[in-house]
Amino acid sequence: MSKRGFIVVGSTGSVGTQALDVLAEHRDEHAITGLAAGSQLDLLLEQALDFRVPVIGLTTPPTGGEPEVRERLTQLAAERGIADPVEAIHLGHDAAEVVAGSDADMVLNAITGAAGLGATLAALERGTDVALANKESLIIGGSLVLDAARATGARLVPVDSEHSAIAQALRAGTHGEVSKLIITASGGPFRGMTRDALRRVTPAQALNHPTWSMGSMITINSATLVNKGLEVIEAHLLFDIDFDHIEVVVHPQSQIHSMVEFTDASTIAQLSPPDMRLPISYALGTQYDGTTKRLSSGAVPHNWGQPMHWSFEPVNHLAFPALGLAIDAGRKGRSYPAVLNAANEELVAAFIAGDIAFTGIDKGLTRALAAHEPAADHTVETVLGADAWAREFARADVAEQNGGRR
Repeated sequence: MSKRGFIVVGSTGSVGTQALDVLAEHRDEHAITGLAAGSQLDLLLEQALDFRVPVIGLTTPPTGGEPEVRERLTQLAAERGIADPVEAIHLGHDAAEVVAGSDADMVLNAITGAAGLGATLAALERGTDVALANKESLIIGGSLVLDAARATGARLVPVDSEHSAIAQALRAGTHGEVSKLIITASGGPFRGMTRDALRRVTPAQALNHPTWSMGSMITINSATLVNKGLEVIEAHLLFDIDFDHIEVVVHPQSQIHSMVEFTDASTIAQLSPPDMRLPISYALGTQYDGTTKRLSSGAVPHNWGQPMHWSFEPVNHLAFPALGLAIDAGRKGRSYPAVLNAANEELVAAFIAGDIAFTGIDKGLTRALAAHEPAADHTVETVLGADAWAREFARADVAEQNGGRR
């Protein structure tokens, strides 16, 4: 039996490294044919040697360029006593896109932020299935991404735990039988806090998520609930369910990852320990015909002999208005989601740097979305243009919030 070939872009990040951990347990059936990362050269090269990867890419290369990369690769290979497997090295801003467009059965896109759009489109346009951890590329690309998938028949397979849960629950009924998608939220580190109290929280507090260990951007997005708004947009696009039939509820235990309510009032929930290897392994197990072969993930299952409880509560929209802002941007469509995402990335970075208050994030989002004038056409160029405009607007807003001191 021939091995299935996988490309992982964003391979040195949290999701990328966990995906490689899963695939390492299934080397007899799966091969890594390409890897791409941002700037972590040594980790990327170690991964390439571990999995005998022929194609690699680095979007932020060292100053010495390819000769320096080759020299370091040769050194690491010699230390291990193995041959250098790398045939092609791609360097520069489009390296991940080039690698993602290489031959494979599936591309796992684990890049953070809008930078992942090119890789998603490159894979889909080649006809390669995409396991999508980079929700931003679908959210800002919208119809561009869906059209690319439809044109080649490639599939978008969700990796986010919430959307993996929905995909699994949807197997219990048909699309026409769906009444509602219910996306669960942990509530983040500030669940139960008032709007006034949120003005005084620190970046260190916001980065201390009660359940998940994630990168700084997604952790802050979880604290503001921007992440849940992005997930609502992603669910709308992935599953073709109207925004009016998608609900967010707070579930602090993070054991039930999302639910589907059907027209007969039955609700199917997917529950598991909060371990990203589970949705990653489910996505990587997607077969050529669209069925899923469950791979062992390495996650520890529940001990059903121990007492446990689960609770649910409504979202406090007054304290966390960013959720509503994100959903409204999704409803408007066109380049509004791109503005939301880009402005949010700038504002989150400013909060982490101590330039604005936590509540300054949603204030800046409100202003950016109100000021945006979308282009008549929805193209890659207009999406990238909206992204650039939103970043400039957000930086100016940060300076204004900071009293011009930035």
